[in-house]
Amino acid sequence: MPPAGDQREVVIHRAERLRQLPPYLFVEIDRRKREALKRGIDLVDPGIGDPDLPTPPEIVERLRDEALRPENHRYPSAGAVEAFSREAARWFGRRFGVDVDPGADVLPLIGTKEGLGHLPLAFVDPGDVVLVPDPAYPVYRAATLLAGGVPRDLPLVEERGFLPDLEQVDEDTWRGARVVFLNYPNNPTAAVADEGFYGAVVQKAAEYNVIVVNDAAYSEITFDGYSSPSLLQVDGAMDVGLEFHSFSKTYNMCGWRVGFAVGNERLISGLAALKANLDSHPFGAVLGAATRALQMGDDHIGRTLAVYRERRDILVGGLRGLGWDVHPPRGSFYLWVRTPEGMDSVRFATDLIERAGVVVAPGAGFGAAGEGYVRMSLTCETERVRLAVERLREAGLGNPGGRRAARAEEHHARGGEPGGPAG
Repeated sequence: MPPAGDQREVVIHRAERLRQLPPYLFVEIDRRKREALKRGIDLVDPGIGDPDLPTPPEIVERLRDEALRPENHRYPSAGAVEAFSREAARWFGRRFGVDVDPGADVLPLIGTKEGLGHLPLAFVDPGDVVLVPDPAYPVYRAATLLAGGVPRDLPLVEERGFLPDLEQVDEDTWRGARVVFLNYPNNPTAAVADEGFYGAVVQKAAEYNVIVVNDAAYSEITFDGYSSPSLLQVDGAMDVGLEFHSFSKTYNMCGWRVGFAVGNERLISGLAALKANLDSHPFGAVLGAATRALQMGDDHIGRTLAVYRERRDILVGGLRGLGWDVHPPRGSFYLWVRTPEGMDSVRFATDLIERAGVVVAPGAGFGAAGEGYVRMSLTCETERVRLAVERLREAGLGNPGGRRAARAEEHHARGGEPGGPAG
């Protein structure tokens, strides 16, 4: 034992895999938010994608009933898992017209983030290439690095509707790739995809033996007659594809941590084998409540979409009135908005907090290609959305995008049709 009073510092060694993770780029925004709150500023925060609407009462009631059942106080039963998987398969068949085997093609998840984060550990060896969209939900890149994979960027640019240009990926990269991540409707850009795009990805993946992973968390958050297709609707997708579906956005169940993966049987079994060593399925009562959610039909979703549509139109209309270059999204509950000419996204987000008390997410936090944009969410109360617009007006924060907005209008005038947020 060291002598009393010897204050030697204990050295804690972090694994190299953690040191490889990119820095958390929202730290400055979080600091500014804390400082503003300490000063008593009432912040309007459309920066995060956490639904403010409550979980439907039918689901909450089912959770209460399931929580009272003693069998749910143990590890989740095979019966609960099977019942959930059967209902997920039925929902998927009704929604997308694709028949899947609930016992082989469906896997319950403790939230889709968990499944997406674990997938590279099941299928990516150190040094394998993983194609990752940029900008993107950060878990795709982080999970790749934690598995020892090598992320290669798929740039998403406005001129292409924020869809990756598959032909710009060289053959050597395709040959070394193990997984390609997709996410439509997209976070953060709000872009949408069609079956033609998915078909092109599946064709490439089959040619080079690449796994296609589609994060479809926002598949039910769509507007203006657009209905999001599933990757698995295209020919050949079940040979190479896995799709992730979430209850967080569709049923306002972010905190419940439940979702499912559906797709190729060998991909499902591989992910299940990894998870068997790490977890024991979602809490049985939550599985029961999620099963009830899948049985509810579309009325709840329609009511939710009506709220988001009203907020979208208020925010888009208000920002356009200020001269902002912004388009109404057809998918997700985000707006992807250009920053003023010459101003980076963190500086602009900081400016909005300081001058207007409005919080947005800087685009740089989603990848290098996100620089020059900020993300705004429709997940705060409708009157708070109105207040955000009014505060921006009072602060004189008009015309972000500058010359870039004019160039975009020229692109539209020449017949260009960005297939993302512009719709």
